[in-house]
Amino acid sequence: MDTKIGNSLPGGYCNSLTAYSRWHTREVSIGDVPMGGTHPIRIQSMTTVDTMDTQGSVEQTIRMVEAGCEYVRITAPSIKEANNLAEIKKALRKRGYTVPLVADIHFTPNAAEVAARIVEKVRINPGNYADKKKFDQLNYTEAAYRAELDRIYTKFAPLVKICKAYGTAMRIGTNHGSLSDRIMSHYGDTPEGMVESAMEFIRICEDLNYYNLVISMKSSNPQVMVQAYRQLVEKMVAEGMNYPLHLGVTEAGDGDDGRIKSAVGIGTLLEDGLGDTVRVSLTEEPELEAPVAIALINRYTNRQVKAEPVETVRNESYSADLAPSPYRTEEVNAFIGGSLVPRVVVDISRSNLKDPQVLTDAGYRYDILLDKYHMGEQSVDFVYLADELPSFTMPGNLKQLYNYQTWRGIRSKANIHPVYQLGEFITATEKDSQLNLVRIRRADLYTPAFESLPLDKTLVFVVETDELHGMADQRLFFSAIRTLGLTNPVIIRRYYAPEAFSGPAGDFMSPEEPVSKLQLYAATDMGALLVDGMGNGVWIDSPATPLNKLVATSFGILQATRSRISKTEYISCPSCGRTLFDLQETTQMIRSRTNHLKGLKIGIMGCIVNGPGEMADADYGYVGAGPGKITLYRGKEVVKRNVQSADALDELIEIIRGDGRWIDPE
Repeated sequence: MDTKIGNSLPGGYCNSLTAYSRWHTREVSIGDVPMGGTHPIRIQSMTTVDTMDTQGSVEQTIRMVEAGCEYVRITAPSIKEANNLAEIKKALRKRGYTVPLVADIHFTPNAAEVAARIVEKVRINPGNYADKKKFDQLNYTEAAYRAELDRIYTKFAPLVKICKAYGTAMRIGTNHGSLSDRIMSHYGDTPEGMVESAMEFIRICEDLNYYNLVISMKSSNPQVMVQAYRQLVEKMVAEGMNYPLHLGVTEAGDGDDGRIKSAVGIGTLLEDGLGDTVRVSLTEEPELEAPVAIALINRYTNRQVKAEPVETVRNESYSADLAPSPYRTEEVNAFIGGSLVPRVVVDISRSNLKDPQVLTDAGYRYDILLDKYHMGEQSVDFVYLADELPSFTMPGNLKQLYNYQTWRGIRSKANIHPVYQLGEFITATEKDSQLNLVRIRRADLYTPAFESLPLDKTLVFVVETDELHGMADQRLFFSAIRTLGLTNPVIIRRYYAPEAFSGPAGDFMSPEEPVSKLQLYAATDMGALLVDGMGNGVWIDSPATPLNKLVATSFGILQATRSRISKTEYISCPSCGRTLFDLQETTQMIRSRTNHLKGLKIGIMGCIVNGPGEMADADYGYVGAGPGKITLYRGKEVVKRNVQSADALDELIEIIRGDGRWIDPE
């Protein structure tokens, strides 16, 4: 049944910007595991073995289901693979597994039409289902553009009619890197273009009275991904639609970086109640993706019933436009704010402050022979010592933070700055001439104490929260101080008690807990602010987490939000049956020789489908072109075709060197 919804949302793109509330979407039938409506957020992943390997596909699918996957996607690049989906499905059913299967389609409408008669859902990419991508700039008259839409209608309609007849669901999955030349020429490389690419296909489905749809807006850049989903929801609501959302950051990579980047993009949307199914795309075995997705969504299982609305306005003078937007600040004595990259703060007050080696985990390696410190690319900017005094000399470029009363008693205050409670700062008889940090909560903004706060250009806010829906609470803080006309820098501080990492069965991901879950939580809570330009620093306080992990997570969040680049970024696809080489092995090989190239983005793609387009904004690309063959890219331009895989990495390095962007590792 065609169920229309209203034409506005209080939060613009979500139910509320102040309280956790899931956006209510249409229920979509996918086998015996429906999605949307009041159903829980579903977990899914994608096989990586050759689709023609029936037994291998079955065994991998079972491992994925046992890990928590509720849907399993399998690539069908041609009719041959599409037909073999029937054999895979039959073998799974024989072994008692009824998991819905999803056929992944690129370029091949005829394969999609076969698969739609076999599996429970098909995924098509509007960027390459009916269009070819040559990176051409095209110009259309209004009539010519209308003719292109008619052409797409003719090519797409047969699949829609088959899905309708067989009760098959469909995901219309837009990818940032594979927008068609037509969309790129008309809308540019923008979230708006991503949305319109999907809407063209959605409108065709609705014209044919087919509504069993799921929509996605994937990008390897979390900022782009978040904006595209928000614009999609606004557009759908304006047109009376509420289709379920499939969330994912495509080509997130592997290891800690892949998890953090995924959490920034997916978590930001989950915080605002968006998302009906999640796929975390890691360059790892697919059964390792589901536990990450489960840990992300389990935070929200009980939040809707527990969360109280965050009170938005306690005084008319603090009313504000609550929509996320950048918070512009003034620079404080070249320390923080303005155009400076966000700063990293860590608490070392619980560490052994008798040994300078303790700073190694904070990015400062002490050389005992030379009696000096060596910095790295991930050296923190501030260390908080509370009321503890070290018995060694600190590095000259590392700023120390002490509680106000302790700071007052320190004789030599070079590179040493105070941290105040709000009341302390108001009554303080002594202040630092360069930098003063004040710990504050949003509720403090509505007190007489804040009204009497003496503002000056040395003041930096450290915003904290005790709210269950803490991200929204801190986001409202930025909104309120922006409305007040303040431009003081803000450090985002989040405290994670050890008990914060307990949860439902299956919520733990590895023996390293609680470290891995901390990455996901902090990346969600802080990343959701940073992607919108809010925050001049991050301070993750987690007593249960080793210092080196806190530092790595802090810099990883800044890297994922593109707000501070401290290392090489790898945009690597998660592999599938189309992949022409071992992605995990190849990614590690490329990483081992290029991970010192700070700020460079290298795309590693297993096939041409995930080739120049899917690499999005990578500087260089390493793409499978055939068995044992690699094509090398500079941006989206082919530089060398069909290079032997044994020589491809050396050739890539020579291209980087020739561009003057190579530096020799230490």
